[in-house]
Amino acid sequence: MEFFQIKLTLKHTKPPIWRRIVVAPEIRLDRLHDVLQIAMGWTNSHLYQFETPDGYFSDPSFEVEETQSSRKATLKSVLGGPRSSIRYEYDFGDGWDHQILLEKVVELDQPVLAFCLGGARSGPPEDCGGPWGYANLLTNLKDPKSPEHDSIIEWAGPEFDSEAFDIEAINKQLGRLAPPQPKKPAQKQVAAKKSAGRGAKQPRLPGIESDLDLLR
Repeated sequence: MEFFQIKLTLKHTKPPIWRRIVVAPEIRLDRLHDVLQIAMGWTNSHLYQFETPDGYFSDPSFEVEETQSSRKATLKSVLGGPRSSIRYEYDFGDGWDHQILLEKVVELDQPVLAFCLGGARSGPPEDCGGPWGYANLLTNLKDPKSPEHDSIIEWAGPEFDSEAFDIEAINKQLGRLAPPQPKKPAQKQVAAKKSAGRGAKQPRLPGIESDLDLLR
């Protein structure tokens, strides 16, 4: 089975925050959103959209102008060959801008939806003000003499570690997403199968299912 190996990079962060993920090419963009949220440690608390050569895609319930439904496009349909890329934006206020780069196509025997191969650093806390707000947060965290040091620790939580990257925790959550499953034959196909006799076989189309809700 063919899978896409993609690199997800959170732009405008220094040092860079990134993830390397293997994902099913047939995954719908709304399900890819679920994967990216888990990989980055986001909490699915804001709007999102994908910018692709075929236009913008978002959840139709958001009613974002000039966007198509992310439920009606797959990663394979909007991402070309290796080294091609698309953009994923999360939280239009903070403006978290991610690049999704197709590094290569790989072969796997086991059907999965996605799993993480590697990465670096924790995703920023939600609502910290985007890349520039996050940079300011890190500066004050590293300076015990800063007047904002204690308040930022209280806000972000004493357990926050910008250098932490827990691949096992990420893959545990990704493992809860259902792998691609064959769709059941349509009613007409079932009828045709019965009329053709027990020896007739009908093709099954691959599908993607997920056990995550899109919104809170």
